[in-house]
Parts: sequence; C-alpha cells; structure tokens
Amino acid sequence: MTNENSSARDWTDAFARRTADGFAEAFAENVVLEATTLVNPLQGREKVKQVMAAASRVYKSLEFTNAVSAGDKQYLEWVAEAHGGVKFGGVTVLTRDATGSIVHAAIHHRPMRAAMFFSELLGKSLSGVVEPEHFLGQ
Repeated sequence: MTNENSSARDWTDAFARRTADGFAEAFAENVVLEATTLVNPLQGREKVKQVMAAASRVYKSLEFTNAVSAGDKQYLEWVAEAHGGVKFGGVTVLTRDATGSIVHAAIHHRPMRAAMFFSELLGKSLSGVVEPEHFLGQ
C-alpha cells in the first residue's frame, strides 16, 4: 500500500462544494454507492450524485484524516459532525476505473445510532428525489 496519489481530491473537493455537479464529475455513469446509511445500494450517476450532495449538506464539519491507495482502491478515513451535534467517524472505500472515474463507493459510518440518524435525515431530505426504500424510517 502507498500514500502516493491517495488523496482522492475529486472526492474531497466535491464534499467541500456540496453540490450534485461536484460529485457527478468524479463518477462513472454506472457508479454504485453502498453505505451503512443505505438500506439498499444505489446505481447510476444521477441518483448517486443527488444522494452525495444531500449527504454532504448534513455535515456541519467533515475532516478527512487519512488516505491510502492500493491498486484501483482508495481508502479514506474521516470524522464528521452533523448540524444537530451528532458525531460520526468512518471509512470510505473508492474503486476507480482505468480513466480514474469512481465506479464504486462504499461508505462506512459509525457508531450505529449516528448512522441511523443520518439515514433517516437523508431519506427525508431526498423525499421525491430518491426512492424511500433506500433509507431507514421512510
């Protein structure tokens, strides 16, 4: 494993921008998103960019603390706080294709209560945009 080129700048910049277009630029057309906060995975740039933009707005603060690359994967550790004061930690695993686009993102939140809070809040904020069966409490 190496730390060289492991920053995933397109991903971290998209969180800073907090817009769907910011995330869309990093994704392959058929990107798959799996997350602790999702009941079912999502597929496709259009849906995934909407979820990621909404998710980025839940955070009052987000800091990427460590990044490592191995082959086509990037592992990003992070800490965050939601606007309601709920604190999170987690790891994101990004898989890229030969062009550098993200084809798969797996986001692992902890602790569980924070993940459940996040899923319910995300589902409410995406009502009418993404099918409710992807979130808790919907």
